[in-house]
Amino acid sequence: MDIASLTGIQSDYLKTFAEERQLTKAGDESFGSVLASMMDSLKETNELQNTAESEEIRFALGESENTHDLLVAETKASVALQYTVAVRDKIIDGYQELMRMSI
Repeated sequence: MDIASLTGIQSDYLKTFAEERQLTKAGDESFGSVLASMMDSLKETNELQNTAESEEIRFALGESENTHDLLVAETKASVALQYTVAVRDKIIDGYQELMRMSI
């Protein structure tokens, strides 16, 4: 998933969106809050992966004949994983940039 398409969105809009939905605390920009947010995101990605796997098993066993639920669960898990990998890559790029800086 390419998150480069999100560059047209202003950060004020994203901040307001997150605060309205209580995804972040207003004014809380500490490392601990960013880390906690990322850990929550990882847990959510893991839950979506587990849900998709359980839907696959149910479909394979014949307990579910609805392919729509299977497709939705797998798509959610795939998008969440792609987003998590994209964020991880940006964090690693930022870390490598910091390591290249001379003191």
